[in-house]
Parts: sequence; C-alpha cells; structure tokens
Amino acid sequence: MVDDCPVHNMATFDIVQAEPTALLYKRPDGAALAGRESRRLKELFKDFGVQPSTVAVMGQMGFTLSTLVNMKDEEVDFLIKSMIEEYHLDLLMGEQFGIKAAIRAKRRVLEEETEQQRMDLINRSNEKKRRVEEPSDGLLLKDGHTSLEALGLLGLTDPESDSEGKKVTKRRQRKRRSKEVGEDGEERPREHPFIVTEPGEPAKGKKNGLDYLFDLYEQCGKFLEEVQHIAKEKGEKCPSKVTNEVFRHAKLTGAGYINKPKMRDYVHCYALHCLDVDMSNNLRKEFKERGENVGAWCQACYFPLVQLARSNEWDIDDLFNRNDKLRIWYVPTKLRQLCHIERMKHCE
Repeated sequence: MVDDCPVHNMATFDIVQAEPTALLYKRPDGAALAGRESRRLKELFKDFGVQPSTVAVMGQMGFTLSTLVNMKDEEVDFLIKSMIEEYHLDLLMGEQFGIKAAIRAKRRVLEEETEQQRMDLINRSNEKKRRVEEPSDGLLLKDGHTSLEALGLLGLTDPESDSEGKKVTKRRQRKRRSKEVGEDGEERPREHPFIVTEPGEPAKGKKNGLDYLFDLYEQCGKFLEEVQHIAKEKGEKCPSKVTNEVFRHAKLTGAGYINKPKMRDYVHCYALHCLDVDMSNNLRKEFKERGENVGAWCQACYFPLVQLARSNEWDIDDLFNRNDKLRIWYVPTKLRQLCHIERMKHCE
C-alpha cells in the first residue's frame, strides 16, 4: 500500500516539522526598540519642563535621541515650528526653550566625554613616548645625588660623556625641553609670543601686543566663512566652529601665523574681550602697570569668566553660543572645569 511506503511517511514528517521552523525568520517586532527609544527621549527632556505629550509627538515624528543631538540649531527650530503648525501643539514658551536647552546640554555632555577620551589617549601616547626617549643611564651625578634630568626638569647629561648615544639623548631632551604639552595635547613653544599691552598701544620689540592677538581671532572667523563657502559649493557639510580644517585653509592662503596651538591657548582671553570689554581692558592696564607677563595675564582672565558663568546659572556654553564672535569657538576644557569646581563649592 502507498501508506506503508517509508519514503512517503518520511516526507510527511519533514513537512510537518518545517512549518514551526519558519517562524525563526519572522521579522522581530519593533515595539521593544520603540519603547527603549521612548524612554531615552523622556530621560533627555525630564528636567527641562517639556510635557510628556510633546515628547510623544517627537517620537511619533520619528525623532530619536541620536538624531536630536546631531541636529543644528536651525533644524531644531524647524522641528518646533512643525510641531506647532502641522501637529497643532500649543507649545509654551518654556517648553520651546526647554527643548533647545535639553538638546544643548546632552550635546555638551557627549562632547565632554569625547574630549576626555581624546585627552586620555593623548596623555597615554605622550607617556609612552616619554618612556621610549627617556635614557636608562646618566641618572646620577658623580657626587651620588640624583640629577635634575632624572626628575624630568632639565635635559642635562653627564658633561664628561662623549659617547654618541648620550649626545643623541642630549639633543632629544633639549628639543623636548623647549616644548610643553598644552591643554589640547599639542606641543607648543614654552615662551609666550605676546606681551601685555593696553588697548590701542603698539607693541615694542619682536613680540606682538594683545590687540594683534585679538585680531587673529577675527581673522579666524573670516577664514571659517571661506571654508563654509567652499563646502557649500562642493555640497559638503559646513563646519560651524573653528576646526583643523580652518587652520589648514589659513595656512594654504599664506596665513601660517594662525595655528591651532597658538589660538587655543588664548580662547578664554578673547572670550573675556568679547563678553566684557571693559573688564578685559582694565585687566590689561593693571597687568601692564605691574609689569606682569602674558602668562600671568592669561591665567587672570579665567576668574572674570567664571563669575560671568555664575551669573548665567553656570552655563558657560550658553555665553559662548549667544555671542556672535564666540559661538564659532569651543569652550576651553580648563574653563569648563573651573566653572564646575566653583559650582560644586557653591552647592556645598
């Protein structure tokens, strides 16, 4: 009989078993993913006065946390306008500002984390380089005392040694001694290339004055506009801040005197000049009269900025972003850290 055929029975068994196996290839339900993204949006806006219904609409529109933090300010404005006009949401003024503030705060946290990771990599790289270049001998003087070279303060070697290896080490250390690592990890000349001058005072000697320094930042703004124009013509993404691309463009156009290490050193000084020119001018006059150098003046520029941040609810990024000349510059890491330290003191 056909029913007793082993081949037929085997085929029937395979067909029955194949049906549930096909369920393994069914597309997963997106509800879990949507729920997780919804929680991330709620967490983003929870402390900024944005109503849950507003957050829900943004989720329905397809916006995610990653999308929002990578949007430009004008794109966020367009989102708010769309919710009001197309979705007929009655957004309060506080909600509109809360949406912007929440996105800006999250973006700032991500930037700080990225910057910290970058600094950690730079520090590890510099430490590894230092260990490679550091000599294993020549650490003791003849009288048995540890030399300054061993402490990393001076690149001195044994004066009586004439071996080629120590000569090479001496040249390397002399070169390294003439440089130092700044906040952004860049090696730069130890000596400041400027002198303290009062507003309108011409510099004397080989070094330039502070009016010249601030003019360099104005030039950077113009170079950024040129880079943005070139990017638009090519259909590429336009940078909104002064980046390495801007410094490279400046060098290609003959402005090699504008470089990243120099400009990053004095961003906070320029910030004080833009935010409170009277305070900046008074500080310049005071340090000029006392005969202080640029290094001391540079450090003194931090304190007034911390006070300005305090009066702005410690939001130093907001001070930069609301100023037409400063919004193209990143907030220096040291300035951000000082604001955080002072804020913690006041919280206590």
